[in-house]
Amino acid sequence: MENIGETVTILAVETSCDETAAAVVVNGREVLSNVISSQIDLHTLYGGVVPEIASRKHIEKINQVMAEALAQAGKGLSDMDAVAVTYGPGLVGALLVGVSAAKAVSFASGIPLIGVHHIEGHISANYIENRDLEPPFVCLVVSGGHSHLVVVKDYGEYEILGRTRDDAAGEAFDKVARAIGLGYPGGPKIDKVSREGNPESIAFPRAKVGDSDYDFSFSGLKSAVLNYLNSCEMKGEPFSQADVAASFQKAVVDVLVEHSMHAVESSGLKKFAIAGGVASNSALREALAGACEERGVTFYHPSPLLCTDNAAMIGAAGYYEYVKGVRHGYDLNAVPNLKLGQDMKSC
Repeated sequence: MENIGETVTILAVETSCDETAAAVVVNGREVLSNVISSQIDLHTLYGGVVPEIASRKHIEKINQVMAEALAQAGKGLSDMDAVAVTYGPGLVGALLVGVSAAKAVSFASGIPLIGVHHIEGHISANYIENRDLEPPFVCLVVSGGHSHLVVVKDYGEYEILGRTRDDAAGEAFDKVARAIGLGYPGGPKIDKVSREGNPESIAFPRAKVGDSDYDFSFSGLKSAVLNYLNSCEMKGEPFSQADVAASFQKAVVDVLVEHSMHAVESSGLKKFAIAGGVASNSALREALAGACEERGVTFYHPSPLLCTDNAAMIGAAGYYEYVKGVRHGYDLNAVPNLKLGQDMKSC
């Protein structure tokens, strides 16, 4: 890697879904500012993220969010060594707003442009609060759109062990929350109400993917919850919202923990991290912490703020791309279905 030992300050931008975010990050680990403009209240009215509305809101907010991030950091564009931006995966319209803004900043200020993979950003969030964490380690990435189990072999180098075959974990949380009347966003609401329920009250299935020890499948679990609710309705029987939420959550957590610990044991690595929005789930954190402790594995996790979509994580990932010499041209485009490990040249 080049530039190691130098101070590298990066302006980072993230607009992959419904958060307009900008941050200033030094050397991939020190966050000088991390500004997030959330659209949750707006999209709650519709029961989920509306892509067109998200894109329009990003356009309204992007300039002021970048300006606020620089102001909070006490820096100007002339102090930046690069601008890093999420270019995929995500909602194409939302991504385009961030990519266009980052390209404009790069062109106007003459600083390098670096495109960052969104999932790589989530993984890199662990570097911010865990200064001692370095590859290799196993990481579970669980969010609304992604469920990945990967070995982080080096900075920016990943071996994907497993991924979801259908619904991502966070997507399943949102759908089940809607079905039991909790609304959007589902993850935090199920986590909260589950504390009042009995996780053993309903025997929901733990899906296994026959041809893979590491892949996930949550569509069958979601269907089992819906069938249970329909059965209660047909019989005229009430159901406990808290018990359904707790039993569903435990079914998800059990599968995530089982697959993760299998990956840890098979890899022989003694470091395990989680990332993504679902990584802030209290039941998942508690279960993984216990499983890691039993195996003598060090457990790393970002704070809940850094589990959500944010720009600080993009700045962390962008730094390691920068020191490797990665630079993107002004033909950088949004890639909504970008795969982890796939760079722009192969799109």
